[in-house]
Amino acid sequence: MAIEGPAMVRGTPAIPGSVLTSRPRKHAPPVRSHNDQAAEAAPRPERAGVPTPSRDDILAFIAAAKGKVGKREIARAFGIGGGQRIWLKRMLRELQDDGHLARRGRIVHRPAELPPVVLADIGGRDADGELLARPAEWDADELGDAPVILIATPRRPRPGQPTPGVGDRALLRVERGDGDDGTTYTGRVIKILGKAKSQVLGVFRSLPDGGGRIEPIDKKSLGREIAVRAGDTGDARDGDLVAVAVSRPGRLGLASARVRERLGSLTSEKAVSLLAIHAHAIPHVFPPAVLAEAERAEPIGLAGREDWRQLPLVTIDPVDAKDHDDAVHAEPDDDAGNAGGFVLTVAIADVAAYVRPGVALDREALERGNSVYFPDRVVPMLPERISNDLCSLRPHEDRPALAVRIVIDAHGRKLRHAFHRVMMRSAAKLAYQQAQAAIDGMPDDVTGPLVEPVLKPLWAAYAALARARDQRGPLALDLPERKLVLDREGRLERVLIPPRLDAHRLIEEFMILANVCAAETLERTQQPLLYRVHDEPSIEKMRALGEVMASIAIRLPKAGALKPELFNRILAQVSGSEHQTFVNEVVLRSQAQAEYAAENYGHFGLNLRRYAHFTSPIRRYADLIVHRALIRALKLGRDGLPESTTTEVLAEVAARISTAERRAMVAERETVDRLIAHHLADQIGASFEGQISGVTRAGLFVKLAETGADGFIPASTVGDEFFRYEEGLHALVGNRTGAMHRLGDAVRVRLVEAAPVAGALRFELLTEGRRGARSARRRPGGPAGRAAEPKRRPAKGGGPGRRDDKAKEDLKAAVRAKRTPRPTTRPGPADKS
Repeated sequence: MAIEGPAMVRGTPAIPGSVLTSRPRKHAPPVRSHNDQAAEAAPRPERAGVPTPSRDDILAFIAAAKGKVGKREIARAFGIGGGQRIWLKRMLRELQDDGHLARRGRIVHRPAELPPVVLADIGGRDADGELLARPAEWDADELGDAPVILIATPRRPRPGQPTPGVGDRALLRVERGDGDDGTTYTGRVIKILGKAKSQVLGVFRSLPDGGGRIEPIDKKSLGREIAVRAGDTGDARDGDLVAVAVSRPGRLGLASARVRERLGSLTSEKAVSLLAIHAHAIPHVFPPAVLAEAERAEPIGLAGREDWRQLPLVTIDPVDAKDHDDAVHAEPDDDAGNAGGFVLTVAIADVAAYVRPGVALDREALERGNSVYFPDRVVPMLPERISNDLCSLRPHEDRPALAVRIVIDAHGRKLRHAFHRVMMRSAAKLAYQQAQAAIDGMPDDVTGPLVEPVLKPLWAAYAALARARDQRGPLALDLPERKLVLDREGRLERVLIPPRLDAHRLIEEFMILANVCAAETLERTQQPLLYRVHDEPSIEKMRALGEVMASIAIRLPKAGALKPELFNRILAQVSGSEHQTFVNEVVLRSQAQAEYAAENYGHFGLNLRRYAHFTSPIRRYADLIVHRALIRALKLGRDGLPESTTTEVLAEVAARISTAERRAMVAERETVDRLIAHHLADQIGASFEGQISGVTRAGLFVKLAETGADGFIPASTVGDEFFRYEEGLHALVGNRTGAMHRLGDAVRVRLVEAAPVAGALRFELLTEGRRGARSARRRPGGPAGRAAEPKRRPAKGGGPGRRDDKAKEDLKAAVRAKRTPRPTTRPGPADKS
């Protein structure tokens, strides 16, 4: 699975690893730090007649460069060679450490630059009437205000050229501007992706007078009801999810609205995911033209394909999987020169044979970007006629596939590979648990005949691949994957943590290897492709991680190359301890966010130099692009990537599908939060075991051990004294007693309130803090270690019921402070999660 990068500490918004989230700065000479001055004072190696550039020279060159800039380009521009290259490498590292440079793989740039292609929302106009936009993905809390993009519009648009307007979301090609007019970039519209709707989503609550109230589902609007007058309710009934047009609120009273559309009843099955689908504008209804095109599709024949139907390929998937897009096989290599080696086969559904470039199916797949998986439903990228029928590798049925045959040695190292376009016939459809039980000596009627000829060779080949994986050293996080079990009405019944089996790991290793083969082949044939890339953690995140680790007496090295091995040593150090789950979580949050890109800068989490998604074209548009590129590169048919597809075109596609992926992850996580909040709403007053997963000035965030649910404890309700926030300790510390509640502490909490629509929980802390923590402050004239306790201002009306009176406000604070949910994927193969 792919690493995604939420915030280091609960309450701090996520920092995606894309350059879309970098904060722009004007290109004035940087402010000098002590490190800067020391570096300038250090002697620089000189070559005869070639002056060595200063730090400002290098920064100015990078700022002015139009294309990609790396160490090679800088060396060429300044005539740097020989021993000076070592100095240049050290200088670039110092500039990066001081925050003057950022790096993506081998490419360096000024911090906070936008990429050449960006997805942006057009939000208004300047004083001259010109359109202004801001990037769609931006972390304002961490990075400050988003950069402004001035939209350049031609005076006489060409026929068919998109005309943007306020409220549009558009794909822009951007360049740096001079900033004199308050903008930092100019952009030209490549494509308009949709009009923003001026509406609010909420739950309709009917009133006896024929009107109603709208309870918004937006967490920021929790508690701010909207009035609906009688006659403006449309056909909405109590409990319906509706879209409303909001009138301008008056100075007094509630804002008013008119129901524009009834989206569905929240009392019906699959209602909770409906909230996320509409809140994030996820396309979930296929247009008639797309469905008609899918229905007209005919099964592909054997013409132009190799016949591999006798090869006993098998699919191994979750027990409830409906589509099967990958099949595997392994056998010992009969080459005497490769003793102990294996020949692996990975066959992937040939979606490119049915979804041609530019047709309605293709346009819709690009719009969706990927399938979205909710606990109660799947929003597929392709219609069922394609995904669950023609392209699903059903057992004992002929199916077209794009396959790769890979030869590995006894140590799991790849020796060679080759791609083929084939017709295959799956020998069996197996579930992970079913295949594992068979290899463990408990076969059933289906797996019994397959154990010796099929399954044992697969497991032997996996053992070799596992040795190669251990040698490579990818990031080895160990976080439980929770599965939500729903009843027939779509309500949460229980939360399970399925065991992690070798069957899962086997498929993941086979898929990773196939993805590497695809990237290598396309690079060798010089074909444009979409890489799956994952940058190393930023300097800022490493500093934050170091602070968190120091709070549990683990020190990070201050220097050295950043590799997954560093994190693996930390994870091994806490394995089996009380901090194991907590440390795995914070290491995950320290990672950058994986994304798609037309330029390669490697995959840090997998510790691979090149990586491309090839193995799931049914559910990911990036994989379909890679399939088409392979077909074109290897001349396997006429349905490959069009000749007009350039790196620039793929950069646009990468921006769109990366945004769609992030949209899906947030929607999936919000749905899980809401389902758990609904489930726990009937358990107000119950107590639970959990762990402090975040500490802010506002209070404590707690993750429950059993369900993984996240909840909030307002600081004002902690203990019977004033608790201050100690940033260095990542803790709340009592001013009077020194009692401390620290990040990672195991706690017991009581559920006080639940807001199911928002997916928010509020807890009361039952566990006393650690005693004896030293105060970081001193009371004037008082003894060291004792701080003056601020006086609490009594609530109006006074009395001991103050906390009860604050319940609603505390829950609102919990929702507002709640960090961006961590993605549902994590490091490792992103193919069979």
